[in-house]
Amino acid sequence: QVQLVESGGGLVQAGGSLRLSCAASGRTFSSYAMGWFRQAPGKEREFVARISRLGGRISYTDSVKGRFTISRDNAKNMVYLQMNSLEPEDTAVYYCAASTLEGIRTSSNEYSYWGQGPQVPVSS
Repeated sequence: QVQLVESGGGLVQAGGSLRLSCAASGRTFSSYAMGWFRQAPGKEREFVARISRLGGRISYTDSVKGRFTISRDNAKNMVYLQMNSLEPEDTAVYYCAASTLEGIRTSSNEYSYWGQGPQVPVSS
């Protein structure tokens, strides 16, 4: 089992950058593929990015490719989401999630553990 705690959310202007961090508890962090999801007001939760257990495989949703970067540090039990060139459409609550499943998993149903979700409002 793993517990996830995110940090780094907050108000940012369009065109700005923000880095979200997710700290995981437990000694088996490297057993989990990690993902970031987001949920905008009035919309369903959507996949943003995913990184495999050892960081060798990464995938992004099309709308953030070239702007967002997911990374992890297994020695520190951390996963990050660097967000650049933010747009008002990126405004959402962002969730860190852990999955025991390998492969490209973009459905929230495939993730067993979730963080609390910091808000990221992007002003125009």
